[in-house]
Amino acid sequence: MSDDGDIIPSVMQNGRNQYKIKENSFLPSAVENNTTMSFESSKPAENYGPDQVLPASQMYTSEANGRVTLRIHAGSDNTPISVPGLLTKSAEKYGDLTALNYKSDNKWVKVTYKEYEQNVRTVAKAFIKLGLERFHGVCIIGFNSPEWFYSDLGAIYAGGFAAGMYTTNLVDACLHCLETSKANIAVVEDNKQLEKILSIKSRLPHLKAIIQYEGKPTEEGVLSWEDVMRIGSAESDDKLNAILKTMGVNECCTLVFTSGTEGASKAVMVSHDNLTYNAYMITKFLSLSDGAEVLVSYLPLSHVAAQITDIYSAITLGAQVYFGEKDALKGSLVNTLQAARPTAFLGVPRVWEKINEKLVSIGRKSGSLKKYIADWAKEVGLNHYEDAMKGIERETYSYKFFRWLIYSRIKSAIGFDRCKYFISAAAPISVELKRYFMSLDIPLCEAFGMSECGGAHTLSNPSDENVAGVGKTLIGVSSKIDKPDKDGNGELCIYGRHVFMGYLNLAEKTRETLDTEGWLHSGDIAQIDDKGYITITGRIKELLITAGGENIPPVLIENNVKASLPVVSNAFLIGDKRKFLSILLSLKCEVNAETSEPFDTLTPEVISWLSSLNCKFTKVSEVVANKPKEVFDAIQKGIDAANKKAISNAQKIQKFSLLPVDFSLATGELGPTLKIKRPVVNEKYKDLIEEFYKD
Repeated sequence: MSDDGDIIPSVMQNGRNQYKIKENSFLPSAVENNTTMSFESSKPAENYGPDQVLPASQMYTSEANGRVTLRIHAGSDNTPISVPGLLTKSAEKYGDLTALNYKSDNKWVKVTYKEYEQNVRTVAKAFIKLGLERFHGVCIIGFNSPEWFYSDLGAIYAGGFAAGMYTTNLVDACLHCLETSKANIAVVEDNKQLEKILSIKSRLPHLKAIIQYEGKPTEEGVLSWEDVMRIGSAESDDKLNAILKTMGVNECCTLVFTSGTEGASKAVMVSHDNLTYNAYMITKFLSLSDGAEVLVSYLPLSHVAAQITDIYSAITLGAQVYFGEKDALKGSLVNTLQAARPTAFLGVPRVWEKINEKLVSIGRKSGSLKKYIADWAKEVGLNHYEDAMKGIERETYSYKFFRWLIYSRIKSAIGFDRCKYFISAAAPISVELKRYFMSLDIPLCEAFGMSECGGAHTLSNPSDENVAGVGKTLIGVSSKIDKPDKDGNGELCIYGRHVFMGYLNLAEKTRETLDTEGWLHSGDIAQIDDKGYITITGRIKELLITAGGENIPPVLIENNVKASLPVVSNAFLIGDKRKFLSILLSLKCEVNAETSEPFDTLTPEVISWLSSLNCKFTKVSEVVANKPKEVFDAIQKGIDAANKKAISNAQKIQKFSLLPVDFSLATGELGPTLKIKRPVVNEKYKDLIEEFYKD
């Protein structure tokens, strides 16, 4: 038995791998002495993959071919299974059910689970033929599609690493991903993404093949998707099956690259067990039904939230996945939602904000009677969920009436008429936005997680008492607060089978993030109340420490300002090492549907607000240049309202400034999940920031 307090193979008896659990090895759960867990195995270890647990003696690693121990709680009812094992099992169980739905020539095409798994195997065989080596990368860049799924899973089947790259990545970021993963294969969507890879091809000694999955490549040596399927179909299964036999659930199968807001992004090593166990936890928590669920894939698949939902949770359940169109976040998402009518839906906060903005805009055009009825309906809806939070489970006649008259119509218009779970993840969402959707009978469940824990760690319920929180820790894993202050705030630490293996080739960074007991230090400041509800109050690295020594979490204050001023798109709090807080604000404006760059033109919502203040401007530049008193007074009034929620004078905003242009992915202030890149904003607007503190 190793000293690191985890499971390691101890004996082989009668063809079964025996696993001994050390007393108190599962933190913080109590474990009985000499508890033994065993997993079926009819052949010697290391030759009966892919679902075997390979011998390991350490909890983390930074080596590409490293293995780690599994942190299995006593009484766990989830036997470890690999990614290939999971898909094979689902293909057998759900074979003729539809797995994937995608648009071709404006018609929906269906792929069954049998076809899904067969296509993955075909792609895996092609990758092996093209030279994919064990523990080398297949880097994928493009919008969500069946080919993205097949490439991701095919890389894993073939013994390599699946590694997604954001479509917004510049050439240097692509180079970093390809170099770090020692990629043998690059899979690109179209010519735009192909150009990035071709420009650095000479600097990639491990790269053996480039595949373009949309259209017919015109560049010599670049394979089409048809080429890949032809190559794979011509190969026997022998080499693939031989590789599968060598796999273990405690090896890395996927690399998730962090957003890289502080230098080069890190390659998060995620094991088979990390992914399949996380999907198991999520689907169990939500009580989703086998073979009956429908999901929509549109968020970046290079992000762990989309992967764990669209790929692994879907496979676990035998769910149908509909693929959104490329411009999903620019307006077409509602078309896919109406076609798919998902039973569960995941959105980042900005997606929920956009839905909110659209519904508010429609509401403003209603007559006085319709507006009165709508306001009444929202009050009834909010009261219903506030009662549920108090433990009062009832449906009043007014709630039933408005569910029939108002709520159902709104949901049908969006495509949410059969949706049971509305989930927000990947970034903090404001309490006000949660309450708004509750009022429409669209209660948001908030998930908290990170790449380093394979996806989700907590999930909330609409009836949770703590609407500001992110719910409770999922079953089978653990949370604790490290070094809490007098108010219970400290760093949230995470433990369980979903905790990642380490950062590839970064041993020191791995040791900084995973402590000697195996706890993952999240970098998030949180509280856990006596009922187990977790509230995230900030990020350690984002924490502002004023000149007076007060620790201030910026996101909560920024959300309060945005709630008080619905015309504000982004708010950026300043105050680190400063005597007082100030804030940069951007007004909502129209966005270029092709490039996602913000236009100078304000949204109708903002123009209407300005008009109510007797201001006829329609452009951001006009407001910034003229600084109309009525407008700036109204903004100050909103900030004053937000300041009333401050827990101390040090947390009150003293000054503000309007930015000449909104933040965006295109201009670099936002990351792929639309979180603000604070170092970028600080550098870009350093002169404007210094103006606040001249006196």
